[in-house]
Amino acid sequence: MAAILASLWRTVTAGVVLAVIFFLVYLWISGWDGGEFWSFLFRWLHVLSGVMWIGLLWYFNFVQIPNMGKIPDDQKPAISKVIAPAALFWFRWAAMATIVTGLILVGLVYDWSNYHHVATAGLTALAEGYTPRYTAIGIGMWLGIIMWFNVWFVIWPNQKKVLGIVEADADAKAKAARTAMLFSRTNTMLSVPMFFGMVAAQNIF
Repeated sequence: MAAILASLWRTVTAGVVLAVIFFLVYLWISGWDGGEFWSFLFRWLHVLSGVMWIGLLWYFNFVQIPNMGKIPDDQKPAISKVIAPAALFWFRWAAMATIVTGLILVGLVYDWSNYHHVATAGLTALAEGYTPRYTAIGIGMWLGIIMWFNVWFVIWPNQKKVLGIVEADADAKAKAARTAMLFSRTNTMLSVPMFFGMVAAQNIF
């Protein structure tokens, strides 16, 4: 067991193997015919990606940003040169995976032919012909898309300046750091109603 847990990738692989075993046992007990396999698979991948994305978003906002001022200046390069670049890599690609799997999932669960109803219901809450479930998932979907856009087109470009990946003077770095922080806080704020919409679509309506 120690040999597995000593390696992150072996640990993750073991987790996937355990999930597959769990799934096979479930099939054997329930007799599920697998007719909804793809929606099940993409929901699982969507949740996994979302946990990684929002987990890192909350790490930045609840742990890293509030405590950076407490770290001595000579130790801050450990964060900016090692921890932050690695965290931002998983952060932005988890956001991409969450959006891609989520859009596929909406098509599979709500039928591709009704895809526009889900998207439109999110913009025209409870409009005629749209169920509350469509409205909840639609609003959650649009919030997720806004958050994804912020990650890739605002937070990451500015973080590249802060981390020195893109050249910038001291003033530009300070401005970029503040912009990245504000949009990260915006995503933290939006994550709360986004989760509400996702959960509501499954459990309330």
